Amino acid sequence: MVSSDSTDARSRTFYWEDPAISAKAAQKMSGIEFLQAIQKGDLPAPPIAKMIGSELLEIEEGRALFGIQPDESHYNPIGTVHGGIASTILDSALACAIQSKLPTGQIYTTIQLNINLIRPITSETGYLHCEGKAIHVGRKLATAEARLTDANGKLYAHASTSCMVISKDNY
Repeated sequence: MVSSDSTDARSRTFYWEDPAISAKAAQKMSGIEFLQAIQKGDLPAPPIAKMIGSELLEIEEGRALFGIQPDESHYNPIGTVHGGIASTILDSALACAIQSKLPTGQIYTTIQLNINLIRPITSETGYLHCEGKAIHVGRKLATAEARLTDANGKLYAHASTSCMVISKDNY
């Protein structure tokens, strides 16, 4: 059994606000208005963003850009960033690209998520950008694609999604 020396111990603390505040506001705003309010700080960011350290950098209709600085708190047991971190930021960019095109009274839920991890990510990789773009947003189904790249445009992962569009009357 390997024991951890107390000098090797690390910690990370994060705080979040009640997610019900944003969820309630989402019902009264279009998707783009809702995401702009989060970006401006008028509504709280989701707890998952606080937990992994991602941020919504840009939002426009059909496009969402997120950023993240990978660090060792994201590591898996073999010393690289866990694929779940890349998956989470890709899922966020994909979903927000779709949400940005939804009118008031509609939400979405992911029904399929396809991720391709191209190369390992470490704390030395540097700041990453994740851009999601909506491909199709219909009455019942929406699709999007996203790319996770470094400052030089080097691709680390890409993904696509299918989301079910749900009317407020059905949730």
